[in-house]
Amino acid sequence: MNSFLCSFAHGLLVADSGMSIGSPIIRFVAAVVVTFVALFIIVPLFFRFVEFLGLYTIVEERQCKVYLLFGKVLAVIDEPGLHLLLFKLGPKAPLVNFVGKCYTLDLRLDQAYLRSTPVNSEEGAPMGIGIWYEMVVSDPVAYLFKNADPAGSLAANVSNSTVRCLSNMKLADMLQNRHPMSLAVRSEVSPQSQAWGYSLGSIYIRKVHFRDVGMIKQIEEKVVNRLRQVTAAIKQDGANQVNIITSTAERQAAIEFAKAAAMRPQIVGAALQKISEDQAIAKALFKVLETQNIIDGQAVVTIIPENANLLGELVASGQGPKETAPN
Repeated sequence: MNSFLCSFAHGLLVADSGMSIGSPIIRFVAAVVVTFVALFIIVPLFFRFVEFLGLYTIVEERQCKVYLLFGKVLAVIDEPGLHLLLFKLGPKAPLVNFVGKCYTLDLRLDQAYLRSTPVNSEEGAPMGIGIWYEMVVSDPVAYLFKNADPAGSLAANVSNSTVRCLSNMKLADMLQNRHPMSLAVRSEVSPQSQAWGYSLGSIYIRKVHFRDVGMIKQIEEKVVNRLRQVTAAIKQDGANQVNIITSTAERQAAIEFAKAAAMRPQIVGAALQKISEDQAIAKALFKVLETQNIIDGQAVVTIIPENANLLGELVASGQGPKETAPN
């Protein structure tokens, strides 16, 4: 192969009549062409051919390869890296790719979710359970040959275990205690999953819901009515508290007004007693008060001359009550 590449590069040099064979540029171009062809064409083809012969294999991270020849498992390789199959399989290595078979399995953690698995509560309510679970292939040989559909069988097993473990539970426990429910389902599923080559990880009850539409509507109506009752009770309690505060304030105000009314005569009496100590001041005060009462009263005052008895009676009979000015 190297002689062919050298002849090819020599032919390219001879074809170019404008440059000599010993030119540095020609040698550089030939080296670039030879390196490109060797690295990007010859080497990949060589390694692909060697891999086709079954002399080596590459195992990726979290990957497993199972080699089968004439119905017998020759080797299980799950360690990442480059492996020489002649040391793993012996002289049978070249035959595996021609008359045998190689299974490549993914050992990464897988997750699945089962929606609305039907169960019935102890009260007879039709419920739906949403189950989330993890699984990983722990035994590649059992995964390949002990069950035709391990993933489907595991999903069916999880669903059946959910129905067996969670049916006839009280509705309150089913809606509240999800962690014990998850542990019960996991303890039921794990032994069978290990027999199929699966290692079951976490199982979690993510959702518990009602499946009957009519029951859902009835529950919604009850919740709405209960919210209305609670709202009305809160409003009534607030109104009662306001009334209590108002009545307490009015009672305290009435008490204070009564105290003030009871103290007024005492204060007025004490003031009059002090005024009556001086007769001139007392007479002047009572005269002012009398005059003020006459002015504020409804009577009409008419001034007539002395010794006019008949004239006074005529004037008094002709006058009406005093009219008050409008506000």
